[in-house]
Amino acid sequence: MTEPARPSPRDSDRVILCMKWGTKYGPEYVNRLYGMVRRHLSGDFRFVCLTDDPQGLRTEVECHPIPELALPAGIPERGWKKLTTFEPDLYGLRGTALFLDVDVVIVGSLDAFFEHPGEFLIIHDWKRPWRITGNSSVYRFRLGQLGGVLSHFRAHQADIRRRYRNEQAYLSAYLHERGLLAYWPRQWCASYKYHCLPRWPSNYWRQPQAPADARVLVFHGTINPPDAIVGTPWRWRRYARPAPWVAEHWRE
Repeated sequence: MTEPARPSPRDSDRVILCMKWGTKYGPEYVNRLYGMVRRHLSGDFRFVCLTDDPQGLRTEVECHPIPELALPAGIPERGWKKLTTFEPDLYGLRGTALFLDVDVVIVGSLDAFFEHPGEFLIIHDWKRPWRITGNSSVYRFRLGQLGGVLSHFRAHQADIRRRYRNEQAYLSAYLHERGLLAYWPRQWCASYKYHCLPRWPSNYWRQPQAPADARVLVFHGTINPPDAIVGTPWRWRRYARPAPWVAEHWRE
């Protein structure tokens, strides 16, 4: 059955959601993410950061503590905290939330991310597209409408952590089983590692370039936006020349 077109949310219903915990990413990541969103999303929106340390964040960022997930001490970091975005009542927030990892770089309009039809949208895995697993660097949902994702995890946490490597694998499987999983148009979200770096050996003389139709660049793995700007000797086949154009986007 073809899904009916999803009505565009009002500007006041749009929430940009991000999460920062620990010391890997400083406040400048959130501040620059806000700046990129402001330049690439028309109209009004709320920008919310769930964080364990709001110090240094710009005044436009609405900060709240990360809801408690009660994970066992000492387990590997697998992004499980992101599941708390599906709290049935997340600090009274309402409307449509677009979650963005703090280390993405926005290079095009975000308007269509709030207009594309679907109950839940996520990036389809680039490396293994035959799998259902999504990449949760960019996902969209209605706040308070998918609370089962979180309640199921809390009720079966140990078993889920044994079956799934990380939060995005569990999230994708849970929503796929319920017929709610859908993916962004493939060209919208590009991997810096897979889509911007030239193939070996031309990576030694060609500068990385963003795909023409990309709107969000995802930095997964070792390289982050500051590394991309100055270049990196990261692996001999993945050597990257400096990409100063990244700095034109990754700024407040």
